[in-house]
Amino acid sequence: MFNKLRERIQNWTKKITEKAKEPEEEPKKEIKVPMKAILPGVYEPDLDKLKETVEELVKQEKQKEETPAPEKEGFFKRIASKVNKVQISEQDFEIYSEELEMLLLENNVALEVAEKMIKELKERVIGKELLKKEIEYEIKDSLRTIVEEILVPPFDISEKIREKISDQAKEPYVILFCGINGSGKTTTIAKIADSLVKKKISCVIAASDTFRAASIEQIKEHAEKIGVKVISSDYGSDPASVAFDAVKYAKKNSIDCVLVDTAGRMHTAKNLLKEIEKIVKVCKPDLKIFVGESITGNDAIEQVKSFNWAIGIDGIVLTKADIDEKGGTALSVGYVTKKPILYLGTGQAYSSIEPFNKQKFIERLGL
Repeated sequence: MFNKLRERIQNWTKKITEKAKEPEEEPKKEIKVPMKAILPGVYEPDLDKLKETVEELVKQEKQKEETPAPEKEGFFKRIASKVNKVQISEQDFEIYSEELEMLLLENNVALEVAEKMIKELKERVIGKELLKKEIEYEIKDSLRTIVEEILVPPFDISEKIREKISDQAKEPYVILFCGINGSGKTTTIAKIADSLVKKKISCVIAASDTFRAASIEQIKEHAEKIGVKVISSDYGSDPASVAFDAVKYAKKNSIDCVLVDTAGRMHTAKNLLKEIEKIVKVCKPDLKIFVGESITGNDAIEQVKSFNWAIGIDGIVLTKADIDEKGGTALSVGYVTKKPILYLGTGQAYSSIEPFNKQKFIERLGL
């Protein structure tokens, strides 16, 4: 994800360790021979003063020998005292953390998330005594831990469905999808439906996007290829009633899961957000998924905040992850919602969707 992250940490480590100097050896004492003038411009050694100087040095050395020797250090303590250790000072951290923060921002990490990461990193490394060779590892390890704490572990949707349909009530599992126009929501629904069908979980799709031109035809085309039924109505009809009919159909025909497609709407359009709230009240989804583009950066953060505030999302799917060279959007939306990223869309084919793997993602960061 961050192409320069490893390089920046290495440079930071190098600059910090260069400041740690080896202890200087104690300078050797030199005896200067005192001279005395015997004629104008003519000198010879002053043997009397030289004798006094030598006697004084001999006396000092004798006193050192008579001083009790310090307690003998253990083997490991003596070894450690010879190894060059350094501490990352607050001043060092402030200088290089600015560079790291800019790197995070350049890679679509939201400012509030970047600031949190820098603050936590500071708490972990400032004043910690480390071997020179450990500094780079310590910084990377601390960043890795911070990222792991930000990202909520994803859950398996198929397991959630099986848990519910095993109940005596025989209620279908309802998943509602939301997001703005053009985020790849309809294609994502088709991909998830395809993966569920392959796991022997029956599905029906509610075509509740009754506003966008050709939206119903698009979802029907996908459904026909996958082999699932679509419940639809005329354009301009009430989206909530379409979702209700789909749930009713699923109950009657013992279908395991209902996937509800909704119209894409801008996160700033309050009236349209009210409309999706109505769909939620009518069909009472078990899972509400926000679909956003991983390449939109901070825009995705504002979008997910609005939808989360309106209906309370439960999980996230990020599309176009295959062309995202930065990846900071995943960190940001995970942080601001405290909800898991469930899938990454990686292409147009139905198989081009992969469950989000936190460890794999962290490896892509270079950590």
